[in-house]
Amino acid sequence: MESEFVPAVEPPASATGPARWFAFRGGDLLVVVDEPVTVPLVPDLDDLGLAVVRRQYLGALGGVGCWSAELEEGAEPPPGMVFEGLRALFGRMPEAMFGVAGLAAQTVAWDRDHQFCGRCGAPMERAPGERARRCPVCGLTSFPRLSPAVIVLIEREDTGQILMARGKHFPAGFFGIIAGFVEPGESLEEAVRREVREEVGLELDEPVYFGSQPWPFPHALMVGFTARYAAGELRVDDRELAEAGWFGIDEMPRIPPRLSIARRLLDAWAERQGRMLDG
Repeated sequence: MESEFVPAVEPPASATGPARWFAFRGGDLLVVVDEPVTVPLVPDLDDLGLAVVRRQYLGALGGVGCWSAELEEGAEPPPGMVFEGLRALFGRMPEAMFGVAGLAAQTVAWDRDHQFCGRCGAPMERAPGERARRCPVCGLTSFPRLSPAVIVLIEREDTGQILMARGKHFPAGFFGIIAGFVEPGESLEEAVRREVREEVGLELDEPVYFGSQPWPFPHALMVGFTARYAAGELRVDDRELAEAGWFGIDEMPRIPPRLSIARRLLDAWAERQGRMLDG
């Protein structure tokens, strides 16, 4: 399939021709000014006059090899290209390519931050055949970091409404649903219950798994759930949220864009009612 991504650690020995380059200057990705937005397709970044600090093979997207790369801090974009943050590219890049961009961002950051052993300080070496760095002195092995997070759509069956919340840093009028990181020692379901209890003071019936989505902001895996309201009065934690409330299908505020798991949860709820959400 054209959009199928096959991950790999080592490039095939027979690889020839141009590759997709996911090149980062700090946290910004080099993209071609086009619609939809894409990344450069060239044999090597040298062809664009760009100096690479480190590079990593990622796999193949639609049969085309993909590389991530860390560029020098002062790198300038070639003509027809710009540097943009991943959040700004959400929804503007083909979905499969955006997924690889997220993998690339996390791989570049991990490789940059694990040049030296966190235990003894010795230079780390690449572990052959796997995405890892190993210390030749003390044997510590470091893999790319992943932080699991949960996100939950809470439905109140007696009113047909769902709970939506606006984070303190959200744009005015923009609402999402409750989410948070899993803490050590928790199951995913326990994390759902704790986050909801802490942020809005509510108790839930048993959370039900919905789906998951890689979320490279910066290293998360978002695990989605649905749950029914069980008890409690709405009490907003103003350290995390600006406001929260119950919304019906005909009174929805501005909501997350498509492609996000938050929006998939919202769309699935609307479809169960035979409706579609705008935007």
